[in-house]
Amino acid sequence: MLVNYKKVNIYQADSLILKEVDFQASEGEFIYIIGKVGSGKSSLLKTLYCELDLVEDEADEAEVLGRKLVGLKRKEVPALRREMGIIFQDFQLLHDRSVRKNLQFVLKATDWKDKKEIDQRIEDVLTEVGLRDKIDQMPHELSGGEQQRIAIARALLNKPKIIIADEPTGNLDPETASSIIQLLKNVTTTGTAVIMSTHNIPMLDRYPGIVYRCQDGTIRDVTGEFNKMNLLEDSPED
Repeated sequence: MLVNYKKVNIYQADSLILKEVDFQASEGEFIYIIGKVGSGKSSLLKTLYCELDLVEDEADEAEVLGRKLVGLKRKEVPALRREMGIIFQDFQLLHDRSVRKNLQFVLKATDWKDKKEIDQRIEDVLTEVGLRDKIDQMPHELSGGEQQRIAIARALLNKPKIIIADEPTGNLDPETASSIIQLLKNVTTTGTAVIMSTHNIPMLDRYPGIVYRCQDGTIRDVTGEFNKMNLLEDSPED
């Protein structure tokens, strides 16, 4: 199991955001987290990559990629994050350098040394997201959808075990959003788990996955609700 949370309380400052969270993720799973703004979706995701710390004695179990998060030393966090890919709604590309140099920056920061290996890995991930021809363009020369694809390529560089995506289609038109979800769905075929927060509920029908809902300070697995909806839509009329 890649993520195992049991009865975890999640706080922002002194405010309890989500209580007694039970949340799991395994290899190759595609997981949606839905809920209103402020319901705790982003807070949950931030705990997974230690942007938001968990409180001691407020979790029965909180393990990500084999590491217990409660009490994890700050110096151990970079190693954890190297096994993850993190995708943000606002892309967070470096606008003063080309696509190639954006990706080089990440690889060099994660201890890649060999120039040929770096160049090959960059070409591989750009080919995977369909943007090999944009390698020497600047971020401002790309559309929003292309920038998000580059952000996904960046997340794939270190062959992560988990991709965490916080509203990755929030700023995109429906057609582009659909292509981004399809791309992320394809990633799971390699065994990588994708955990994605979203407001884009129609996508849950087009690209089924496991669904958790944050609501009223709790989170629960509501996958069955969406499966029932799909079954009703697929059933023949009387």
